[in-house]
Amino acid sequence: MSEQSQVDQVQALIARLQKGDDSARAELINCACDRLMNLTRKVKRTFGKVQRWEETEDVFQRATMRLYQSLEKVTPNDTRHFFRLAALQIRRELIDLSRHYSGPQGMGGNHATQMAGSSSENPLPHAAYDAADQTSGPGHLHQWSEFHQAIEDLPDDLREVTELLFYHELEQTQAAELMGVSVRTIKRYWRDAKLALYEKFDGELPGSM
Repeated sequence: MSEQSQVDQVQALIARLQKGDDSARAELINCACDRLMNLTRKVKRTFGKVQRWEETEDVFQRATMRLYQSLEKVTPNDTRHFFRLAALQIRRELIDLSRHYSGPQGMGGNHATQMAGSSSENPLPHAAYDAADQTSGPGHLHQWSEFHQAIEDLPDDLREVTELLFYHELEQTQAAELMGVSVRTIKRYWRDAKLALYEKFDGELPGSM
């Protein structure tokens, strides 16, 4: 399905939901499943240890449930609003997961991976983590949590552009159409969003944007 045809289908389902057709809610989720799964995979890759203990499908299912529950409380105004809800639920699910794993009692803070050559009879020292742990330990995971929280704290226009370009990977022209602004404005918002995040993290973001 092309990007535009999906946008049109989402808008038609939203119109049905606004008229009281509750069946449109499930269809709306189904229509967005591919987008939600891709979004989950994209964002989950940034969360180091979460990827080791959580299957993508599990994160996807919980994020989808969050979205479904939010649609029971809030009817999207349009496709733009729906995309924002989807990005929000994925981000919050991963922030919750990262806090769970990077907390003082979390698995990320207390798990040591048994490496090749070790056994229950001849274990390696508790501090011997595998190679992935060297770059995705609790501190790194916590940084990613702060990064996604920082996106939530951006001014509204900058946050929305970040959601559309970073989470949903839309083209700048598509983001401009959804937001009803010029591509030049999108470029300015995107530049300002990245600058705000770079300044917050002293130029050392936990990943590339």
